[in-house]
Amino acid sequence: ITKTKSMFVSRALEKILSDREVKRSQHARLRTACQVALGEAPERQQPPHGTVIPPRANYIEADKYVLPFELACQSKSPRIVSTSLDCLQKLIAYGHITGNAPDSSAPGKRLIDRLVETICNCFQGPQTDEGVQLQIIKALLTAVTSPHIEIHEGTVLLTVRTCYNIYLASRNLINQTTAKATLTQMLNVIFTRMETQAVLEAREMEKERQRLRQHPSSIPGHLSATTTPSHSRDQNRSPSPVIRPSEQSSAPQVSGETTSLDGHLQTHGAEEDEAAVTCHQNATPPPGFISLFLLSFTSFLSAQDGEVTQGAPTITRFSHILQKDAFLVFRTLCKLSMRPLADGPPDPKSHELRSKVVSLQLLLSVLQSAGPVFRTHDMFINAIKQYLCVALSKNGVSSVPEVFELSLAIFLTLLSHFKVHLKMQIEVFFREIFLTILETSSSSFEHKWMVIQTLTRICADAQCVVDIYVNYDCDLNAANIFERLVNDLSKIAQGRSGQELGMTPLQELSLRKKGLECLVSILKCMVEWSKDLYVNPNLQTNLGQERPAEGESADGKLPDNLATRRDSASSPDSVVSSGVQVSHPDHPVQYEVIKQQKEIIEHGIELFNKKPKRGIQYLQEQGMLGTTTEDIARFLHQEERLDTTQVGEFLGENARFNKEVMYCYVDQLDFCGRDFVSALRAFLEGFRLPGEAQKIDRLMEKFAARYLECNQGQTLFASADTAYVLAYSIIMLTTDLHSPQVKNKMTKEQYIKMNRGINDSKDLPEEYLSAIYDEIAGKKISMKESKEYTITPKSNKQSVANEKQRRLLYNMEMEQMAKTAKALMEAVSHAQAPFFSATHLEHVRPMFKLAWTPLLAAFSVGLQDCDDQDVASLCLEGIRCAIRIACIFHMQLERDAYVQALARFTLLTASSSITEMKQKNIDTIKTLITVAHTDGNYLGNSWHEILRCISQLELAQLIGTGVKTRYISGMVRDQEGAIKGFPPGGEEFMPLGLGQDRRQMAQIQESVGETSSQSVVVAVDRIFTGSTRLDGYAIVDFVRWLCAVSMDELASPHQPRMFSLQKIVEISYYNMNRIRLQWSRIWQVIGDHFNKVGCNPNEDVAIFAVDSLRQLSMKFLEKGELANFRFQKDFLRPFEHIMKKNRSPTIRDMVIRCVAQMVNSQAANIRSGWKNIFSVFHQAASDHDETIVELAFQTTGHIVSELHTFQEHFAAAIDSFQDAVKCLSEFVCNAAFPDTSMEAIRLIRHCARYVSDRPQALREYTSDDMNVAPGDRVWVRGWFPILFELSCIINRCKLDVRTRGLTVMFEIMKSYGHTFEKHWWHDLFRIIFRIFDNMKLPEQQTEKTEWMTTTCNHALYAICDVFTHFYEPLSEVLLADILAQLQWCVQQDNEQLARSGINCLDNLVILNGEKFSQDVWDLTCACMLEIFQSTSPLALLTWRPAGQEDETGDCKHMVSALSAVRCTVFSFLYTIKLFSCLLIKCVVQLELIQTIDNIVFYPATSKKEDAENMAAAQGVEGSDPAQEQGMYRYLSPQHLFKLLDCLLQSHTFARDFNSNNEQRTALWRAGFKGKSKPNLLKQETSSLACSLRILFRMYSDPRLQHAWPDIQTRLLLVCSEALAYFITLTSESHREAWTSLLLLLLTRTLRLSDEKFKPHASCYYPHLCEMMQFDLIPELRAVLRRFFLRIGSVFQIASSEGELHCCL
Repeated sequence: ITKTKSMFVSRALEKILSDREVKRSQHARLRTACQVALGEAPERQQPPHGTVIPPRANYIEADKYVLPFELACQSKSPRIVSTSLDCLQKLIAYGHITGNAPDSSAPGKRLIDRLVETICNCFQGPQTDEGVQLQIIKALLTAVTSPHIEIHEGTVLLTVRTCYNIYLASRNLINQTTAKATLTQMLNVIFTRMETQAVLEAREMEKERQRLRQHPSSIPGHLSATTTPSHSRDQNRSPSPVIRPSEQSSAPQVSGETTSLDGHLQTHGAEEDEAAVTCHQNATPPPGFISLFLLSFTSFLSAQDGEVTQGAPTITRFSHILQKDAFLVFRTLCKLSMRPLADGPPDPKSHELRSKVVSLQLLLSVLQSAGPVFRTHDMFINAIKQYLCVALSKNGVSSVPEVFELSLAIFLTLLSHFKVHLKMQIEVFFREIFLTILETSSSSFEHKWMVIQTLTRICADAQCVVDIYVNYDCDLNAANIFERLVNDLSKIAQGRSGQELGMTPLQELSLRKKGLECLVSILKCMVEWSKDLYVNPNLQTNLGQERPAEGESADGKLPDNLATRRDSASSPDSVVSSGVQVSHPDHPVQYEVIKQQKEIIEHGIELFNKKPKRGIQYLQEQGMLGTTTEDIARFLHQEERLDTTQVGEFLGENARFNKEVMYCYVDQLDFCGRDFVSALRAFLEGFRLPGEAQKIDRLMEKFAARYLECNQGQTLFASADTAYVLAYSIIMLTTDLHSPQVKNKMTKEQYIKMNRGINDSKDLPEEYLSAIYDEIAGKKISMKESKEYTITPKSNKQSVANEKQRRLLYNMEMEQMAKTAKALMEAVSHAQAPFFSATHLEHVRPMFKLAWTPLLAAFSVGLQDCDDQDVASLCLEGIRCAIRIACIFHMQLERDAYVQALARFTLLTASSSITEMKQKNIDTIKTLITVAHTDGNYLGNSWHEILRCISQLELAQLIGTGVKTRYISGMVRDQEGAIKGFPPGGEEFMPLGLGQDRRQMAQIQESVGETSSQSVVVAVDRIFTGSTRLDGYAIVDFVRWLCAVSMDELASPHQPRMFSLQKIVEISYYNMNRIRLQWSRIWQVIGDHFNKVGCNPNEDVAIFAVDSLRQLSMKFLEKGELANFRFQKDFLRPFEHIMKKNRSPTIRDMVIRCVAQMVNSQAANIRSGWKNIFSVFHQAASDHDETIVELAFQTTGHIVSELHTFQEHFAAAIDSFQDAVKCLSEFVCNAAFPDTSMEAIRLIRHCARYVSDRPQALREYTSDDMNVAPGDRVWVRGWFPILFELSCIINRCKLDVRTRGLTVMFEIMKSYGHTFEKHWWHDLFRIIFRIFDNMKLPEQQTEKTEWMTTTCNHALYAICDVFTHFYEPLSEVLLADILAQLQWCVQQDNEQLARSGINCLDNLVILNGEKFSQDVWDLTCACMLEIFQSTSPLALLTWRPAGQEDETGDCKHMVSALSAVRCTVFSFLYTIKLFSCLLIKCVVQLELIQTIDNIVFYPATSKKEDAENMAAAQGVEGSDPAQEQGMYRYLSPQHLFKLLDCLLQSHTFARDFNSNNEQRTALWRAGFKGKSKPNLLKQETSSLACSLRILFRMYSDPRLQHAWPDIQTRLLLVCSEALAYFITLTSESHREAWTSLLLLLLTRTLRLSDEKFKPHASCYYPHLCEMMQFDLIPELRAVLRRFFLRIGSVFQIASSEGELHCCL
């Protein structure tokens, strides 16, 4: 080491001495110093006393070795200087010089600082030797990068300054390049060392923490041993304690130096900084090189140094001196970049421009390689805010493209790495610079291009895009950056500003592409951000030759290299933010609320700027502004977006409320301690003074009062009046001095004179007024810059005449922008605003809601106007991404709008001609198909547009292959009816046309040819095959809209197409294996469509539909069905509908054949489908086509009787059993085919056997009859349908069929009734009674007559038969109903029905009376009593002919002849009807009397008795009395008396009528009952005869012996009245009618015992004597003779018993 060191020093010194220049006199000191140094070389002499010798003692430290090199460097000889510099560089590089010893010539500095200063002083400006320049660069780079020495603060700045000056001043390009590269390397080393030191420090602290955790007992001792009290305080104050340089530096140092340096850094930081920066300013500049710029590095720093350091406390915040070095260098570069350029056009070679460019380049490199310390340390963040951002605000509007581009690159880096700290600064950049450049019409293409290039990179970072929206658009105090950005990009993408900017078409296209690229990037970011919500149903398809979009993989997801939300490499903020920012929970709802509030506030401000009161009122209504005057005043102060003129006008209004607000507004200003002019400036910077003098007056008056209120200690103004007048005069002075309209400006003397006497009649001091004048002259009173210079996008562009004017206007605008941006940037440099890093997926929804309209406009215009392939590709990609976002977040309106736009540009559904189709339209079709593939789950109603396009695409393919135009029914037709794009005259086959037509067709085929490419066809097919992967809801939407498109296709009046119908069939096949829940929803839509299509008037369409249904059904039925499911039923329902609605015989026949085929081939699998099958056959059963009916009936019969369905699988077919019976019933009721009817009735009877044989299956059947008890299911599902349908047959069919039906119904009841429950019978008889409901129908009389004489009679007797057969179960539940029904029949105005009802009642009681209980007899007797009363023809006695009363009156009530005729007709008709009813009642009375007789004494018994009585009277021997068969023995006396009352009442009525000769005559004249007078002789005699039989039977009944006295009384009364009545009779015929009655009375009396005979004989004797005078018939006389003889014997009048015996 010693030899090497000696070699370096000795050779260098010898080389210097050997140079001939050294021999000159001016180098004497150098020569001497070299000799001294050589004489005392290190190898011969120990280092002198005073140097600090490290342990290894091998370093050169003494001043004497420095002096020769210092002098050599100061010489004018390039060779000497080069040699000296080379030696110094090597000594430093190899570590032979550390320079830590103090510099004896400069106290407080180290030797190394002196050496570096020496090296730097070698550069003497542009004339410096080029070799020397390189050696300087080399030596300085070594000094900065060497690990053996440490240079800090001012020395570091000096090295940077020297390299910087060499780069600027050197004329050698190599030297310039080297200097620039060296600068970059130096900066890299400086900042890397700082970061490395922080990492080492963190590691040491972690080790220390672990050590202390392991040995907690050693903590106190450790602290006391190693840490001074001051250090301990530092540790307590800051989490990062100050680290000594000895711990960082790789060079060995003694502890004493370290401590002093450390203490120096902490206690004298600010002074050190100042000294370090300014210590080189006194160096004498070299002769001939007086360059302002070369000195600028230090002078510029020293002038503004105080701004940064802010005294010692700021510097002490650095935890290490390396951080301070980096800070100083960074701050210096920022300030250098802010230096203004010379006026005029910029010179690329000028020092100013080159300096600015290199400083910006160096800043960019520093920022791009920034580490954690630089990104997080407060000092660096503040430096960025205070210096870099302000510098960028100047350079960001530079007209020099290179400067502008660098500024953009720096901004981009800040946005990537530092956005969490620079929220407000980023807002200023966007709002005031970038977006303004995009918006202004005068900015150049180059500027716009560079801005949009930058935005392209910003828009590619998803985190950045979402953060911009969340932090600015959702911040009440920030501008809507995202919204404005999207709007501006949309305008650029639409190419609106091309002509205004004077761009070439190529430039405009490039800009449009970039704009579109940005918009697409934003959408891609949104897609990427929300990708976790997206579910892709299938892999995206590559359409033929179409290449996938750049960076896009085959599955439709965005490329992986795009920014993700939290872990993207392109979002470096994610690396740092965790260490910088407290993690805030991300609540999208809160941001949405803020966004809504912001929109309300913005709208309120917009209203305010038009009409302040409306704006304030609106904000108050929305709760965004308080109602007090203080709230409004605060709002006017704080809200900078308010129009200053409107604020002034509002405050100046004379209304009370306005004045109160103005007072509060002024009172909220603090003028304490301010001079009058500055207070006035503060007052007027918030608004523009109104023009009206009175308003100004009020404002100034309040200002003056407030100023004196805040400055009560002032003695200048005598009162507020003085301040008021002075304020007014200052306003006037400002206007006078600064208004261009005022030509003659006011002088100072004039101003002073104007203000005389204003201070309570005294003058203000002249010097005071003079100072005011000077200040106003120097700077006018104006609003604050942030308001005055805020540039808002102008909607009205200024027209620029030429390029020169445009540039001039642009430069003015740029200057104004720079001024505004700088003012705003300085205003926010110390402000803190939290920056939230978004993480939630939901942010994309409001972002897209905000942006979708301008995005759609941009893409639509791009596709519409531009044929460039790249533009179209970008637009389509954008639309695809937009659809994806709208789909993911279920934004229906937005999704539909984009899909409609896409559909429109396919030209398939548009009104434009298909011949205009270009490549972009083909690509649009492919994009649409891709959307259908990738987003099918979300498309909802948008499927309509897509499927319509696919339908039309198939049409275009037909055109491309030369099809007849009549098949092209879906083409858009113009008003003449011709298809657009086709020659008129439609039906010819296109390729066969001639001339122009053929050429046109070739053109059409060429334009639409690619739509027929294999790739497109396959992709379209894949949409339908891929429908199986859509989710349960999406498939329903897909199917619903496919059906709608199909309906549109089929609706063509010319030639319907069946493309979509075919596809419906296909997707039905594909999706049939879905879960049943989904499939049933799908089929609900498809089935409804088949319903409509199957009824299409075009038979070809309907046939296709039915055949498709058949195929689908066969496939569906193959799957079978479990019990209690209804899927088959739903599936087969369209067959029912078509059969019901379509009257075409062809289609109906086809449906029947299809169903028959299903039955024959799939019967074993059919379950719930049987219902539909029988329903179809039910529809066919009523057809008039024999073929249809025959085929349907054959199949039905086959199912019911031959197939195993009902025989072996009856349980599975129970659900459809009712439908089968109903179907058979319909066959029965088809009157056109009687043979079928009879056979169908046989099959119904066959069905009854199934129910009877398998009741258990019916009981176990559940399904939808869960509320039916298991025992009743046999009835509900089995017997009831059969019997009900038979009753329907009886009611509907002709006589032979209904008779057969009636017979079968009652046969079934009698055959299987023993299995019926009681309550079943109740339901059954309700059905049976429906037979009689037919009587209620207003049919023709002949039909009713036939019905009554046949069916009703048959039914009534059959009912009685069944009732008798099953009396036990029926009597309890049905007797009352049957009696009521019979009673109803009797009461009808129909003689036949009444007779039948009475007869049935007769039969019913006779057959079952023996089983009647007393209650039943009560019911029966009550029924007969009711019939008696209700059928009594009382009107016979009360009826009067119409108008009989009027005949005796006068004529004053006469009506007109016409009215009389009408009344007569009406009366006649009424009389006829009345007579008819009375006649029926008479008949019923007779029948009822006969019925009572039959019931009590059995039928024919009475007649037989009458005959025997007659025979006995004639002397003929009678037969032996027969055994009693009637119901008498079962009837109680009460019942008999009830019947007796009825009979006697009937007899009395008849007797009264027969006695009323006058009434009978009137009735006869009126046409009642034939040719002779009406009479009721039979009723009179039969009722009395029956009564007598009952009474005599009771009188002779031993059981009633106790009642004989009452009976005898009654009998005597009845007989006496009868005989008395007979005596009164005058008519011979009438007396003849009584013959049998008298025979009965006398014969029965004669049979009484003597004891009973006596009272009777006594009672009757007078009447019988009277009878003797009549001409009686011999039989009656014979009986009378016997009666009288009996009297003689009983009363002992006769002579002997023998004679009496003979008489008897």
